[in-house]
Order: sequence, then structure tokens, then C-alpha cells
Amino acid sequence: MESFTVEFKSHFGRIYVNIKHPSLHALKYYDVTGLNEFSIAILEALTAHSYYYRSYLEMEKIFKVYVYPDGDLPIVHDGPCKDIYSTEGRFLHEMERGVGKFRTNDPNAAHVYFLPFSVTWMVKYLYTPSSYDITPLTQFVSDYVRVVSMRYPFWNRTHGADHFMLACHDWGPHASKGNPFLYNTSIRVLCNANTSEGFNPLKDVSLPEIHLYGGEVSPKLLSLPPENAPRRYLAFFAGGMHGPIRPILLQHWKNRDKDILVNEYLPKGIDYYSIMLSSKFCLCPSGFEVASPRIVESIYAECVPVILSNYYVLPFSDVLQWEAFSVQVDVSDIPRLKEILSAIPESKYKKLKQGVRAVRRHFTLNQPAKRFDVFHMILHSIWLRRLNIKLIS
Repeated sequence: MESFTVEFKSHFGRIYVNIKHPSLHALKYYDVTGLNEFSIAILEALTAHSYYYRSYLEMEKIFKVYVYPDGDLPIVHDGPCKDIYSTEGRFLHEMERGVGKFRTNDPNAAHVYFLPFSVTWMVKYLYTPSSYDITPLTQFVSDYVRVVSMRYPFWNRTHGADHFMLACHDWGPHASKGNPFLYNTSIRVLCNANTSEGFNPLKDVSLPEIHLYGGEVSPKLLSLPPENAPRRYLAFFAGGMHGPIRPILLQHWKNRDKDILVNEYLPKGIDYYSIMLSSKFCLCPSGFEVASPRIVESIYAECVPVILSNYYVLPFSDVLQWEAFSVQVDVSDIPRLKEILSAIPESKYKKLKQGVRAVRRHFTLNQPAKRFDVFHMILHSIWLRRLNIKLIS
């Protein structure tokens, strides 16, 4: 095929997709004003909702992913489906074993190519505990990319620009350094979406961290109290004192205020999720790394997330307007948390809570996957970055 260019321009209500590719429409124009398929709460939580909706529909119609068949279990074609890194395994399993329409067995029909290795399983099977030597991870990634680049023409055609990896483990960014093009050019879907450590939101995708204890969402987060039920606490956090932000939070608020419940560990007999469900706001400070499963847990509990982080690109922030369902507080303002949260009018709080309820579907793992759920949101984020790529073939 001759040289072709893929361009994507969003003008908040219009989409131009100028694509020359056998299975993509050439030159699409949408006037997408006036769509009303979503509720008001969902519209307010979406950035340029009509652009998102049309883009999503186009993705559903034509987007194809080729999953490289190379590599052996357990490090390739498998991943964790429970506990803190479950997003990694659940996406991989859905992509490889699900009944969805996005996977193609014809690499020439694909728009993107998936490198289906699991960084979490690399850490489990290749890393020597307490060695702090991640060379086995970067070497595995280097070898895998070398194999697919020698067996297939697609990596070399674009230097990996239309390829993606997905990792929820904290060391995902470090593992991607095994190949310089993977790190600098490919689409990296990462929970550890830290711009101070090389995450580039123009090409990389922020992956939500979802903690599934035993592989399932806690039943308490599936049976929520009535929407108008009173919430006893203004804000809540419980967690270990690690990373640069949590010590500041605990220093100022641990056992300091009856309205802001902050503990390193909850006293025996007090249930974590019960307190979440009894709180208006849930504090979500970064730990050693920027991502926190508390953000998604807060959304499940309809407890408005309060983001306390530096350099973190929030998941799906190219289409979700986080200001409509969360509060972002600068780390320097942690001493003023009560003042800031108490100053939010009740009417504004109710809108934030409605926004939380509206976006829950986008952070939900379903098996099999359902429209607009987290699996589809991840694919849509990859789709948007694929459309931003200019390829020479």
C-alpha cells in the first residue's frame, strides 16, 4: 500500500477522520450536535459527549485488533484476574478468549497489534524477590518484540506505533524500556500513568486499577444504600503509610477530626466498605505509585473521590470530565481538606454524586464484556490514539 496518513481532529461536536486504509471509511464527517442518548448526568460527566458517542460507535463498527499468537503460558496469553492487578488479566482474557467482535485473525485487517504479555506474571515468575533487579523483565520484553518483528512485517512498518501493550503492575513502565520503540513510540496502556516517569498522554492510555478480592467485587458495593440515605462522615481514608503523599495526609488528619476519618489501619471490627458507604467523600492519595484502586472503589460506593496525587493522568480523561464526579485537591492543600470539602454546597455534592453513579458503568468489569464498560473504554482509548498516528507504509 502507498503512504497513508491517519488524522483525527476533534472540535467538540465534530469529528473529521481522514483515513486511507482498506477497512476504514475514507473521509468521515459528522455533525453530531443534538444527540441525547445519555442522561443529563452522563452528559455532564463526558467531555464533548457527542464526539465521544460518535467516535465510540465508529469504533464498534470497524475497529480490529490482532493479538500476536507467539509466546507461551503463563507469561504470555494469561494474566491476573483477581486482587490488585486484575484489570491486566481481565482485559487479556476478554481479548483472547471472549466472544467480542474486535479481535481479527487476519493481521492485514488489523488497525492495532496487541503484545499479549503480562508484566505481573513476569514479576511472579522471572523476578528474584528483594533483588531489585528488573533486568529479566526488560530482557523478556526485548526478546518478545524481537521475535514478532522478525516473524511479521507490522512492527518494522511503523516502528511499533500501531502496537500496544497493557500492564497494571507498577513496573509496567520499566518493563516497556526493554525496547526503545515500545517505550517511546508504541501505545502503552498503564495503571502507573505518571507523567514524571515517561507516561505520554498523547500516545499512552491510563488504565484504571481495579482490586477484585477473590476475583469479584465485594457484595457490599453491589447493594448500595438508598440514594438519599445520610452519610455519617465527611471524608474517609484508611491505608498504609507509603509514598510521599500519605504521610502528609496522616500527619494532618489521623485521629484528628470526627468528620474526617483517617487511619493507617482500621480498628478491628470496623469494615472498610461499610465506612466508604457511610462517607460523602473518599480520599484517594497516591502511594508508592500514582494509581490507586480506591478511586474505582469510591465510584462503586458512590462516595465522591477526592484525588490527592501529583503527575497522575486520570483514566479515560480524554472523554470523561473528572470535575463532574470527583474533587481534585492539591497536595499542598491537604491541611485545608475539611475547609475545602465543607465549602462544597449540597447542590454541588448531589451533582457530583450523580456523576459518580453515571460513570460507574465505564469502570465496571463484565464477563462477558458489555457496551461502554471498562473493556470497551480501554479499547476506545486505544482507538483514539491509533487515529492520532501518522503512518508511512
